[in-house]
Amino acid sequence: MNIDMIRAADARLQGHKRVTPLLSSPFLDEIAGRRVLIKAECLQHTGSFKFRGAFSAISALSAAQRAKGILAFSSGNHAQGVALAAKLHGVPSVIIMPKDAPAIKINNTRALGGEVILYDRDTEDRDALGEAMERDRGLTLVRPFDDPQVIAGQGTAGLEIAVQAADMGISDAQVLVCCGGGGLTSGIATALAADAPKMRVCPVEPAGFDDTARSLVAGTHQTNAQTSGSICDAIVTPSPGKLTFPILKDLCARGYAVTDEQALKAIKLAFQRLKIVLEPGGAVALAAALFHGDALSHDTVIAVASGGNIDDDMFRRALEVKL
Repeated sequence: MNIDMIRAADARLQGHKRVTPLLSSPFLDEIAGRRVLIKAECLQHTGSFKFRGAFSAISALSAAQRAKGILAFSSGNHAQGVALAAKLHGVPSVIIMPKDAPAIKINNTRALGGEVILYDRDTEDRDALGEAMERDRGLTLVRPFDDPQVIAGQGTAGLEIAVQAADMGISDAQVLVCCGGGGLTSGIATALAADAPKMRVCPVEPAGFDDTARSLVAGTHQTNAQTSGSICDAIVTPSPGKLTFPILKDLCARGYAVTDEQALKAIKLAFQRLKIVLEPGGAVALAAALFHGDALSHDTVIAVASGGNIDDDMFRRALEVKL
C-alpha cells in the first residue's frame, strides 16, 4: 500500500464520498488548552469513514469478482460501508456481525441491502465463519482493515486533512486517529507522510484494549486479553493488522488510551459545541485531545471523529454524564 494507491482510490471515490469538514470550537480549545480541529467523518455516508475503504475495495475488483457478491465481517461500521458500496455497484453483500453489536448498526446494514449473519464473538470464530461463506457461496471477502485497497480508501481522509489544514495555514500538527485494526490510522499516516510530512499521526484506543499502543512500544504485535467489555465496540480488535502494523510502526508516534467515561464526555461535548453526533469508538481521538493534554506534543491537534452510529440509550447516557 502506498500513496499512489491512495490517490487512485481517491479518483475512484470522486462523486461518491463526502469531503467531510474540519471543524473547530473555541470552547473545545479552552478545555484542551490548545487548538483542536475535528475531522468529522461521522458525517460520511453510513455515518463513518468505513464507506471510503469499502467503496475503494469493491471498485477495485473485477466485474466478475463483484458479480459473485461481497462478504464482510464487522461490528457495524464496516458492515454498513460494505452494504452501501455493494448496493451502489449493483451487487449483493453478506455481512457477518457480532450479536452484541449496537442494534442501530445491525438494522442499518439490513436496510442498506446487506444480508446479516450474527455470531457470538466470545465463542465463535468469525474468520472461520467467513472462510466457510467464501467456500460455500463463492463470495469475495472485503476485510475491515487488512486489505491494501481498504487502507487506500481510508487514506483519502488523510488527503483531505492535508488540503484542509493547509487552507487554514496549518502544516505542523498532531493527528489523533481512532484506532481498531489500524486501517484508518495507517491510511491517514501514509497520506500525510506524502502531503503534510510535518504532521505526526498517533492512534487512540479504549483503555484495556490498547493493543496498538503497546505494539508500538514493543515493536511487535501485542494482543488484548479480552475481545469485549468496552462501550467503544467499533474499535475493539484483538491486535493490529498484519498489513497495517508495519505502516503504523514506520509512520506513527506513540499511542494513547482513553476511558469509557472520557469517550462519553467527548460525545457530549461534540454535540454541545459542534452539533455533531459521535459513537464511543468514534469519539476516543477527541477524548484524547481534550483530556490528555499533558501527554500531547503539539500546539495544534487534529482529532478524527471516525463514526457517529450510536444507539439512543448510549447517546442518552453520554448526555447525562457530568463534565
